Amino acid sequence: MMKALWLLPFLASLLTTGEGMVYGRCELAQRLQQLGLDGYAGYSLANWVCTACHESSYNTEAIHYDSDGSADYGIFQINSRYWCQSPSEPSSNICGIQCSELLTDNIAVDVACAKIVVDNSPNGLGAWVAWRLHCQGQDLSQYVAGCDL
Repeated sequence: MMKALWLLPFLASLLTTGEGMVYGRCELAQRLQQLGLDGYAGYSLANWVCTACHESSYNTEAIHYDSDGSADYGIFQINSRYWCQSPSEPSSNICGIQCSELLTDNIAVDVACAKIVVDNSPNGLGAWVAWRLHCQGQDLSQYVAGCDL
């Protein structure tokens, strides 16, 4: 019994560490709206939700390793070659962050970096292959439909 009582604070601390999570579609749409992405750089909120859907399936802990040795991190799959610093490779680190910061449930970091990517890319959201393939020129209303925005 005493051992079980000792475990309770430890287990509670695990629940509040700010680790990653998988967002629901509307939950993500609401958070992205709060963080100022609706209309940012001329892109509707639905464009951002669509991008996150096809990049990470709304998973803040998503990592994809690329053939060039770089990796894509977080809900928007931001690349380590240019935008964030990973421990294993040199980077331009234009966003000025550690890539691990993109893997938590605090997506404010991801959004701030995504804004930098869009602002610094001549292609805007076209910097994301998933947006070009799945979102660009499409009816994206289903990505925000039924959400309390």
